[in-house]
Amino acid sequence: QVQLVESGGGLVQAGGSLRLSCAASGPILSIWIMNWWRQAPGAQRELVAGMNSVGNTTYAESVKGRFTISRDNAKNTVDLQMNALKPEDTAAYFCNAEGLVSVGFYSRDYWGQGTQVTVSL
Repeated sequence: QVQLVESGGGLVQAGGSLRLSCAASGPILSIWIMNWWRQAPGAQRELVAGMNSVGNTTYAESVKGRFTISRDNAKNTVDLQMNALKPEDTAAYFCNAEGLVSVGFYSRDYWGQGTQVTVSL
């Protein structure tokens, strides 16, 4: 019943911006960390950014200064503002709830299905 859905991906020119959004729905009591991951074809999955429930953040070195993660604990949403996009940012971006507590269940992780970001030259 718990579900994560990403939105906001698309095609953008290098130097442009996109804002990704992820909404977690269902009988959610709490989420420890919300993350954004990305994976390009043939590449390893990479943690792009994450934020815990009290606002501490982490960023991949490659996106520091360009991407900003934010979340709304009351709405169970997390956004990723992506500025100064580069072709190497092209990937499928996935939202991940780490340590999600749902009523009647132990904490576990959930994943969205992903949204494609393509940055052209």
